[in-house]
Amino acid sequence: MSYDTFFTMKRLIERSRSVGEVLRWVTQNPGKVSASHYPIALHKLGQLLQQQPGPPMGAGDSRGPAGQVLEQPEFHAIVSGCAKFDNFSIVNCLYAAAALGEPPRGSLERHLEKERHPQTLFLLLSYYRLRAQALQGHAASDQQLINNRKILRLVRHTLGQVSAMREHELALLDEMLALCAQEANNKALEAIFSSQLFYENRQERFIRSMAEWLPRKAENLTPYTMALIAKYVARHRLREPRLLDTIANFLLKRGEQLDSKVIQKLVFPFSRMNYRPSNHGELFPKLEAILEQKAGSSPLATVNILMSMFQLSHFPQTVLHQVFSPGFISNVMSSPYALIVRRYLSLLDAAVELEFREYSGPRLDPRYRVLMFEHALTADEANRKYSYKGLVAEALRQLVGEECYRQDEVLPPGYCTDFLLWINRSGTVLPLSRVPAASRAPPATSPVTMSLRSSVLALTSDLQDFAPFAAETPSSPPGPRESGRAGRVVLSVNDKWHYCQNSDILVGSRAMRDRHLRLLGYCLVQ
Repeated sequence: MSYDTFFTMKRLIERSRSVGEVLRWVTQNPGKVSASHYPIALHKLGQLLQQQPGPPMGAGDSRGPAGQVLEQPEFHAIVSGCAKFDNFSIVNCLYAAAALGEPPRGSLERHLEKERHPQTLFLLLSYYRLRAQALQGHAASDQQLINNRKILRLVRHTLGQVSAMREHELALLDEMLALCAQEANNKALEAIFSSQLFYENRQERFIRSMAEWLPRKAENLTPYTMALIAKYVARHRLREPRLLDTIANFLLKRGEQLDSKVIQKLVFPFSRMNYRPSNHGELFPKLEAILEQKAGSSPLATVNILMSMFQLSHFPQTVLHQVFSPGFISNVMSSPYALIVRRYLSLLDAAVELEFREYSGPRLDPRYRVLMFEHALTADEANRKYSYKGLVAEALRQLVGEECYRQDEVLPPGYCTDFLLWINRSGTVLPLSRVPAASRAPPATSPVTMSLRSSVLALTSDLQDFAPFAAETPSSPPGPRESGRAGRVVLSVNDKWHYCQNSDILVGSRAMRDRHLRLLGYCLVQ
């Protein structure tokens, strides 16, 4: 058969709009149809039958389109002879057979154990989805269990073989994971969450389903596997309370046996999603006791755990005594990660100043203070092209002029602001060059020499006449709300990655930034 003849018939079959049209092309052109056309025709039949109303698949009713096709002897011969085809053709036949209500052919499935081609693997997943749909509505059976285990095995195999996916393939994988993963043991879950392809893509349906059954399996999971789950949930900002509570309960039961680095990974999702676990009344004191014992063993993990607790407005006083002690600081300064720990300690020190004023223990020596961040966050830089900041910047340029605002200005203790403006009591935006030098944020070039306390006092002093939250005196008549706004206004552009997924809750670091800027005297406007 010529190349042109083969592909002409292939296109005619694929463009057919009805079951009858497919049957006519295949049966009325025997000289132009080869064995390779039959799997294509079967796949097209499966697609068309899925789109037509009628009895559910596997219902045993021979009436309707599927029943009519099954009555054609040619198709039984094709399906029974599928072992002669290549893997892609075999999967086409399996998919069509499932759509036609045929029982599964185990002898065909075993040919696909070592398949590597992505198109074939995803078509096979579609076949198993049809099998799962055919088994829905029936009481739990061995067939469902067997099918789910086959899906789980195929999902693991696919994640190991495929390096990239299209959007509809990701959606299919998410659906199949949600269907089968409750059959997964620790080893299978570890394999799934260790996959780089899985880690890079958000599988929300799977995570929602996982929240239902993970509490029953948590005791049988290793800390390594639970840490992988926590890392994935945090990366994709999936604020699923039941799942987060499961991690918290795991941590409460096993915390004393865990290394600080593992605890850090398990705690991080709580602060990332700005979520206090339901057992926080027990968990946080337990974490404090653990940190008291292990603070010096891994300083970076210790300050990371403290940062997570601070973001959730929990301040462990006894641990702060340790991390601000000369011994801990000396140990940190001689380590390879000295700078990053200094950044964290500087922000913790600032948080103590702003939010934990009753603390009377040691503080960070001013000579070790640095800005937490010296520029926009990595995530903001990477996603800049998706942000609205560009539009806002152009609008501000046209409305008030470039001299009246600053973009990406870093303010002590190291928070990058989207836009910084100065507005007087009458509501006029002033050029920043006219703002008294002492009332501006300290320059980023000298953070080491300036303590946060002096910054706060300078701000308070210079903002007395402009304070947006100052109480009015009895002699002054109340004015309109707008006239009360005065002072550094921070115009904040919160993009979607600043929120938990499908939520209006800011991630923990962004929420703490806003909290601290308000305490410093800035007026925040979204």
